[in-house]
Amino acid sequence: MVKAGIDIVLATTPSWKKKRIGLLTNDAALTSRGVPSRKALHDAGFNLIKIFSPEHGLTATGADGAPMQDQQDPLTRLPVISLYGEKLAPRVADLSDLDLLLFDIPDAGSRFYTYLWTLTYCLEVCALNGTKLLVLDRPNPLSGLLSLASGPFLDEEKCGSFIGRWSIPIRHSCTLGELANYFNVEKKIGCSLEVICCENWHRHYFFTDTGWMFTPPSPALQRFENILFYPGTCLLEAANLHEGRGTDNAFSLVAAPWLIPKQLRSNLLLSSAQGISYHETDLVSTTVRYFNERCYGLGFSVSDIRSFDPLPFGFLLIKSIKDLFPSFLWDVYPTAVNPTGQLHLDRLVGVSNAAEWFELPMAEFQQVIKEQCAVAERWSEKVSPFLLYR
Repeated sequence: MVKAGIDIVLATTPSWKKKRIGLLTNDAALTSRGVPSRKALHDAGFNLIKIFSPEHGLTATGADGAPMQDQQDPLTRLPVISLYGEKLAPRVADLSDLDLLLFDIPDAGSRFYTYLWTLTYCLEVCALNGTKLLVLDRPNPLSGLLSLASGPFLDEEKCGSFIGRWSIPIRHSCTLGELANYFNVEKKIGCSLEVICCENWHRHYFFTDTGWMFTPPSPALQRFENILFYPGTCLLEAANLHEGRGTDNAFSLVAAPWLIPKQLRSNLLLSSAQGISYHETDLVSTTVRYFNERCYGLGFSVSDIRSFDPLPFGFLLIKSIKDLFPSFLWDVYPTAVNPTGQLHLDRLVGVSNAAEWFELPMAEFQQVIKEQCAVAERWSEKVSPFLLYR
C-alpha cells in the first residue's frame, strides 16, 4: 500500500517532535489507517500549537468560494486559523510562536484547485519569518505522468489569481511537494523547505492504484471520477451551465433547463474523443445557478483513465453547447477571492480573451485547443529537476 508523508512521520521520532508546531490541514488529510492527521499527530505526542485551514474549511465541506471563519478544532481543542476568509496567507504574527509549519492536504492535480496556492503563500510567509516548512507529501490522484500534463501555461500578468498564481499547466502531473520545491527555486522564495515523501508511490499510479479509500478533498469532488473530469469540466463554471454541484456527480455531467440531451449527445459522438460514453440525466438544482429549477443534460464516463485527456474534452463540450443552443451565455462566478465573478473563464484557462476561441469554426477551434493543450514536453523540461518520484 502507498504511504503518505504523514504515515512516514508517525513511524519515526523526528528531532522536531517537541518543537512548537503549526499544521495546515483539513478533514480530508488522513493517515493510511483513516485517522485525521492532526489527531494522529496530537495523540502521538507531537507538540501541536495551532492549526490552519484552507478553502472549504477544516471540515473540507464548506461551499465553493465561500469565506471560512476561524474556529476551535473539536478533535484537538486547538485554535484554527482560516486561510480562506479575511486573509489567504498566515500573518507573520500567526507564525511568531511556532518553530515549524507542517502542510498536509490532499490535492486534485489541477492548477485551479486552490490548496496549491495556499501552499505557495505559506512558502513566502515562512521565508519572511524564518520558519521552516515541512510538506507531508501525498500522491497526485491523476498520476505523476508528465506525458499527461495538459492545458495552457498561466499568463501570470493578465490572468493571475487565487485559482492560479503562477505559470504551470492546468493538469500539472506533480505532487504538491514537488511543486513546492519547484516554486521555492523558480520564484527565488528562499524558504527553509523539506518534503517528507510518500512511500511506494510511482508516477504511473492513479488514485485507484494507491489502495486507499477515497475521501472527498472538497464538497464537489465526492468520487475519484469527479477529479478525473475536473481539469476540463471545471470550465463549465464560466458559463450559464450546471456542472452538477450538489450531487455526487459534479464535473462528470453538464445540465441546464434549456439543454436538449439527445441533441448534444449526437453532436459529441460525431466530434469527441474515443472512450467517452454519455447517458442522459436530469437534476433539480440546489445551487445558486438555476436554483430549484429542473435541469437536463448528459453524464459522462470513460473506459480508459490512462489515455483520457479531460482538457480537450472540456473545451469541446462547451464549444458544442455554445454552437447548438442559443440560450448559452458566458456567466460570472462570484467567490470570496473574486467577488464580482468577472473574467472567470480567463482565470481558469490562464489565457486572456479565451472566449474568442469559441467563436472559431469547429475545425479551427479544435486545432487551437490541440496546440494549447500540448505542453507536456515543455513542462517536463522545466519541472524534471524537482521531481521526487519515478
